[in-house]
Order: sequence, then structure tokens, then C-alpha cells
Amino acid sequence: MAERRRGPQGVAEGDGPERATGAATPPRALAIRDARPGDWPAIWPFFRQIVAAGETYAYDRHMSEAEARRIWMLGPPARTVVATDAEGTVLGTANMYANRGGPGSHVASASFMVNPLRAGQGVGRALGEDMIEWARRSGFRAIQFNAVVETNEGAVALWRSLGFEVVGTVPEAFDHPRHGHVGLLIMHRFV
Repeated sequence: MAERRRGPQGVAEGDGPERATGAATPPRALAIRDARPGDWPAIWPFFRQIVAAGETYAYDRHMSEAEARRIWMLGPPARTVVATDAEGTVLGTANMYANRGGPGSHVASASFMVNPLRAGQGVGRALGEDMIEWARRSGFRAIQFNAVVETNEGAVALWRSLGFEVVGTVPEAFDHPRHGHVGLLIMHRFV
């Protein structure tokens, strides 16, 4: 369980309008639904690409497919979803869960990945909005992202636009392949 909390909860995407501003219009006919086991083959290629880049997730850059599936495809009471277009193509994915157990279980957390080929199309925003509604329906009082890489400007802008605030920074906690040691932001909002 702690394994899935290590990664930043940033939307891992490529450059595009959403990355720069946190705002984009979702593709028409975008649907978000619970992930099914058969979705994994569509998730794995962009999951692998994002993790191997080493810019947004504190996961082992050489993580095996089996390990990736284990930490991403979560079942109840957690939730894993996919965003699909009208043809059913998986554009992105998110998982949602209690940030901690016991006395901390009233705070949710989540992780997001969007296929870099679909960056800037509002997929991350749609997944984020869905996660906020899930947290509200599930009775969580707040949402906390534990480790948003501060150089992931698109994710930071997106989360701010959805009401999250930076409540702390862990300095030099992430070894970025291009920027060296950068901070990890802790972002929070009440639901």
C-alpha cells in the first residue's frame, strides 16, 4: 500500500496547452469508466514511457510490467479508471485511494497518467474532476497529493485550477534527469 503513495500525483503529460495553463477542453465524447483487466495492455505502453522518462514519478524507471500493474490497477475500496474517446481508445488513467489508513483514512489521494500523445486535450482535467467527485461521493473530507514534482508545471497548474493549494515543499526530494534535485510539492484541497 505504501508503494503506491510514493509516486507524485501529477498528470504526466507532454508539452501542450494544458501543460502550460492547466486548462483545456476535453475531447468530445470523452468517457471515464472503471478500468477493467483488459484495459491494461492499452495503459502499459504510456505508463512505461512516462515512468522511464523519470520526470514525474518516483517509481523505478525500469519497473517491470507485473510490478506496474500491481501498483496501478487497484480494486475496491480504491478505484482505477480510464478515460476513453468515442472509439473506446484509452487516453489516460487514474487511481484513487485513501491517502493513509486509520485516523488518516478520511483524506483521499490519487495518481494520474495521460498518454503523452493526448497531452493538452483536457484528459487530465476530466480525470481530476472525476476523482474529486469520487472523493466527495466516497465520504472523504479532503484530497492530498503527496509528491507533485515542482517542475511538472502542467500538473501544478491543473491542480491549482481545480482548487488545490501547495501546503508544503520537500526540498530537493526528487532527482530529475534534466533539472537535478528538485522539490516535491504537497498539494491539498477540501472536498
